[in-house]
Amino acid sequence: MPAADAGTALLADRRIERLRAFARVLDSAFVLPGTRFRFGVDAIIGLVPGLGDAVGAVFSAYIVLQAIRLGASRATLLRMVWNVAVETVVGVVPILGDLFDAGYKANLRNVRLLDLHVTEPERARASSRRFVALLVLAVLLVVAGIAAAAILFAIALSAAVRRYF
Repeated sequence: MPAADAGTALLADRRIERLRAFARVLDSAFVLPGTRFRFGVDAIIGLVPGLGDAVGAVFSAYIVLQAIRLGASRATLLRMVWNVAVETVVGVVPILGDLFDAGYKANLRNVRLLDLHVTEPERARASSRRFVALLVLAVLLVVAGIAAAAILFAIALSAAVRRYF
């Protein structure tokens, strides 16, 4: 391995270690006494209505931005953004969202994705592409379901209008 490649790999390893430590603080810094359940600063911040989840999303975005700097694929980045979006959107729901936030641990998931991207790029790429394909399929199914419901509603409305006029 040339010296430049070794230096680049070492820099990437250091960045990922820092991100891993940051994700641990956000997602698993504390243990619930009497259990093995871990939670982090993100779950505590998320308890603040409205503002907490937004601040948590900003912290999570830092990990995604670092993934961009480390050259993560678009598919891996999409998975990471998905993790942040799910945790942020569900986290808005009072109490249940906070419990979900404490258990989902989007930041640790994202660091694992980034680590996989660096250590096994082909496996990460294949896994992320499958995720993107399933996500696209899910969106298409939702759109098809909405379209089918709209057509059925239009047919029912048309029949009701004909019956009364």
